[in-house]
Amino acid sequence: MAERTFTLDDAQNLLPILESLLKQAISGKRLIEEVDNEFQETAHRVFLNGGTRLDVVYLARRKAEREKTIRRVKDALAEIDAIGVQVKDIDIGLLDFPCKVEGEIVLLCWKLGEAGITHWHSTSEGFAGRKPIDDRIAKAGKKRSQ
Repeated sequence: MAERTFTLDDAQNLLPILESLLKQAISGKRLIEEVDNEFQETAHRVFLNGGTRLDVVYLARRKAEREKTIRRVKDALAEIDAIGVQVKDIDIGLLDFPCKVEGEIVLLCWKLGEAGITHWHSTSEGFAGRKPIDDRIAKAGKKRSQ
């Protein structure tokens, strides 16, 4: 199946939905990491003490919360993927939108916190190769008026 491509306008219009999904995934990832750290600290404390009493009801609740959150994060990321947008870095909220420009695929690049899509890069450059959107990119995919 061919990869979906976006015009700059298409991508900009999707930002509110994508931002919401991305924030869900990021907050979920943080909660999962928090629970994992809590479990590691508990295991370490048990090891150092040679055993200890645990609140198993609390730990079971946290484990269930973690499992539910994993499903939520996976669902949010799957929804972004189904739209055709690439999640490049969940920690900083980095998304790429494939865009066809003069027969070549480039990536419109957006990072959580940016007001809009203002940069792009080639498929081989990545975030470090970001360049400001120029007319060639902005007009890509738009129908010419006659």
